[in-house]
Amino acid sequence: MTKWIHQQTTKLTFISGVLLIVAFMSYLIGNTTFQTGALLLATVAAGVPISIKAFQALRMKTFSIDLLVTIAVIAALYIGEYVESAVVTFLFLFGAYLEKRTLNKTRSSIKELIDMAPQEAEVLREGKTKIVSVEEVEKGDHIIVRSGGKIPVDGSILSGKATLNEAAVTGESVPAMKKVKDKLFSGTIVDNGYIEMVAEKVGDDTTFSKIIELVEEAQEAKSKTQKFLDKFANIYTPSIAGISFLVYLITRDLHLAVIFLVIACPGALVIGAPVSNVAGIGNGAKKGVLIKGGDVMERFSKVDTVVFDKTGTLTKGQPEVTDVHSFMNIDPNELLRLAAEVETISEHHLGQTIVKEAVNRKLPLAKNLENGEVIKGNGIRATVDGKTIAIGNRALLEKEGIHLSTEVREYAIAREKEGCTAVFTAIDGMVAGIISISDQIREDAYEALAELRDNGIKKLIMLTGDNRHTAELVATQLGLDEFHAELLPEDKAAFVKNLQNRGHKVAMAGDGINDAPAIASAEIGLAMGEGGTDISMETADVVLMADRLKQFSHAFALSKATTVNMKQNMFFAVGTVVILLIGVLMGNVHLASGMLIHEASVLLVILNAMRLIRFKIEKGLKKRNLQPAPVAG
Repeated sequence: MTKWIHQQTTKLTFISGVLLIVAFMSYLIGNTTFQTGALLLATVAAGVPISIKAFQALRMKTFSIDLLVTIAVIAALYIGEYVESAVVTFLFLFGAYLEKRTLNKTRSSIKELIDMAPQEAEVLREGKTKIVSVEEVEKGDHIIVRSGGKIPVDGSILSGKATLNEAAVTGESVPAMKKVKDKLFSGTIVDNGYIEMVAEKVGDDTTFSKIIELVEEAQEAKSKTQKFLDKFANIYTPSIAGISFLVYLITRDLHLAVIFLVIACPGALVIGAPVSNVAGIGNGAKKGVLIKGGDVMERFSKVDTVVFDKTGTLTKGQPEVTDVHSFMNIDPNELLRLAAEVETISEHHLGQTIVKEAVNRKLPLAKNLENGEVIKGNGIRATVDGKTIAIGNRALLEKEGIHLSTEVREYAIAREKEGCTAVFTAIDGMVAGIISISDQIREDAYEALAELRDNGIKKLIMLTGDNRHTAELVATQLGLDEFHAELLPEDKAAFVKNLQNRGHKVAMAGDGINDAPAIASAEIGLAMGEGGTDISMETADVVLMADRLKQFSHAFALSKATTVNMKQNMFFAVGTVVILLIGVLMGNVHLASGMLIHEASVLLVILNAMRLIRFKIEKGLKKRNLQPAPVAG
């Protein structure tokens, strides 16, 4: 019965409203008996769901707003104020209905994401195609997607090519061209083309499913302000009941006590913080930024220092081999082959770049290495074809006791000053050559950093494991305040902690893997999404799904706007209650009018929060007359 009544709340609100109109018409024609009957029926129709919720709250030992309204209505009926009892219950229910409608709009990002979720897939099985539900797709299935179709699961292209709209995952509206071996993410749409793909992640493991889950969790997570307000309401609400009783004892005016009870309800105060967070997180989700909760939003808004990793964060993370230089009597292709053999066990982006170049040159990689050892932050050592190969930076060669001749040093420095990373390759204790690798600064880095500064960031710092010459080139190009080069992961984490000890609020932006210690140490850990890898999505507080720094500056500006919005809502809520209470004491505010203003204040804070859904970073920011330059990987 209780469940049925809750389900019929909207209908009961409508019935109560109709009965109020009937009562008003009866008043106009002078039929007081009919008027009283309609008012009592309106009070019962709207009052039943309110009193049930109040009773349920009491059973859970919670002093709710519904209980205050129920007490007030019973008292109004007792003193014969039927108009006020009917109007108060109707306004309370109608206000709750409007709140639900507007709150649903603030949660529109979740609904839109769920609506975008693919439902079916065209699977190729036993030489035939068949349409199956997404839940039936298995890992390893071959799937066909045509123009206009949605990618049903995560995977990679086996054949064909197409342009894809990846806005559902990355927030990036510009279509991306995809070809054989490229990664695909569920929920993205084939604008034009035909592809056959292999399923690699299905069900809840897909990127799209994880995004929905993360946004849902984030919108439920509470900020410190919200947690404080919840605790405050738990004390404030019963206190108001006590004060109202005290007002009655002092004045012996039950009507005044009832008005005081209803007017002081903290509805707008309680809802002000969560609705701002929900709207802000929703805005971020639409723009391809995952902000993991109200607490993250609040901490992010206080950041004054941003520390960046270089490769893959300030640079595109798409390095290329630009030169293979030999110092011994060895063919450059053979040098590259040996290096690539060793780097097959590496997860580092530079190692993968070397392997990719060897594959592009069609060099045979037998993968017959022995005794492979990754030396953290420095490079790799292994045995290939009976030769001991060491590949990495200067620190690795020093550890191995390998001498660097003047020729080698001068060549490496020259390459680094040109913006390349010099990867030293030694064979049997002798430097055999240097492989030069370069990357590009992200095109949006200049504008994004300018936006961060203009929104309150005081210091921009770069930490990198790369050489000093390359780091200096990047820092100069981007106008950074500081740079520190040739650092190990633990050095970066220590640097972040040192900044915090000096009173800075630090955000660390990295790739979510190599920079994990520093990201974990910072107040806000931010990961470039790398196409939405599991690690980056799980470890960081903020994830940029499209790998764009402009998303970072948007997220920071959004966090500040959300925090300001939350404070505005608290001001509106408290201000309304204070003004109403003064009006009550002066005799200018009555129960029905007070309830109307109270509900209006609740809607005001919701509507104010909804502005965040359309939030965009302010235009007209300072321009930096800088152009992208080639820099090291």
